[in-house]
Amino acid sequence: MTESPLLASQVVVRVCLLLVAAIAISGGASQMYLGQPDTAPRLDNVHRFMAGVYLSTGAINLWAAITIRQQGMLVDLLALGVLLAGIGRLISIRKVGLPEPAALWLGYLVPELILPFIIALAHHRAP
Repeated sequence: MTESPLLASQVVVRVCLLLVAAIAISGGASQMYLGQPDTAPRLDNVHRFMAGVYLSTGAINLWAAITIRQQGMLVDLLALGVLLAGIGRLISIRKVGLPEPAALWLGYLVPELILPFIIALAHHRAP
């Protein structure tokens, strides 16, 4: 027995979750490896810990994208997590400034502030 095709809204959510997963898995793995150079051991420790959280969140997004038909509140929670990450980035920019190169960091920020709304809206369009 074959499953019916995904609804357009489910495809949108899946693509967004896969994008978040790719970013979080690659970014988390990279930051786990790189750490926080030229800093105190405490900051490096926290940085690598958060890299592990980021990496695992990527795996959760990947799983949710693959199993999108069975997902409910998890999709909303993942979207909220991305939005909160973007808000955290906004607070950092306001408090200590925009890191260089500015275009790179804004390239991270914009999807973090837009994707959660696309995910939530598309997710709630699905039956």
